[in-house]
Amino acid sequence: MLLERSALKAYAAALAILIAGAIGFRMLVAQLNIHLMKEPVELRRPLDTIPTRLGRWERVGLDSVFSDTLIEELGTRRYLDRTYAIDGDPKKGIVHVHVAYYTGTIDAVPHIPERCWAVGGLELTRNSEGVEVAIDRSAWRPQGGRADARYMVASVKDAVTAEIDEVAMPRGEIAMTTIEFQDPKRPEVRQVGGYFFLANGATARTSYDVRSLAFNLTDRYAYYCKVQLTKSGTVKGADESLLDPFKQDAQELLTELIPPLMRCLPDWPAWEKQDPQGLARSVEGSTTQ
Repeated sequence: MLLERSALKAYAAALAILIAGAIGFRMLVAQLNIHLMKEPVELRRPLDTIPTRLGRWERVGLDSVFSDTLIEELGTRRYLDRTYAIDGDPKKGIVHVHVAYYTGTIDAVPHIPERCWAVGGLELTRNSEGVEVAIDRSAWRPQGGRADARYMVASVKDAVTAEIDEVAMPRGEIAMTTIEFQDPKRPEVRQVGGYFFLANGATARTSYDVRSLAFNLTDRYAYYCKVQLTKSGTVKGADESLLDPFKQDAQELLTELIPPLMRCLPDWPAWEKQDPQGLARSVEGSTTQ
């Protein structure tokens, strides 16, 4: 009988400690402004509202519609899968554009070419590398006309209504992870992919950069968007590469793509106003880099 009472007391004491720990942990999380679960930030516009013509690049065919199985693998139903060609003529040059949007989650960053293409039977010819894409920013200007503005903005015209919006552009330089594969049966056939991320109003090259930008514990909200470009073609010799032509096309196409894409993504300066403590952390982090 005494043993049963001792066991009950021990059980009650352990339960009390667990309850006190849970309450204390919640209080500490709240006091430190820690957000273990991110709140979602919805798109302002569907991704398929991005114009079918971007500069001299024009859509070829229709946007891809994924099956439920592919959507499950992708991890989101908010995506754009589209092919652009110079003047709409594939003979002049063609680039495939894939954009996928994620929010309110801290799951693994989505599929990247290094994994997908190797599984598809292609062989690696060039390792991944960080390549800065010097897009034309001449039309960008400081937000509010202030020299110390945190964001640059650009005017984006709606293709249907002709309405012009002032849209905040992403902070940071665009650096893509690029990778080249070949068909083992036809080594002269190459496929080059380049991708980067947009996360919480800034650019990020790798999945690790995404986590540091979008998933900081003090951030209440989080989103990230993968932007991937793909180019296929042939080379004359085994030592040649398709990377240089890809970089040139990516620079031109991204110059036209980024402003309308940012018009679809959340207006991050407005969201920062709703999360001033998260903004303070972000500002502090940017000054120490």
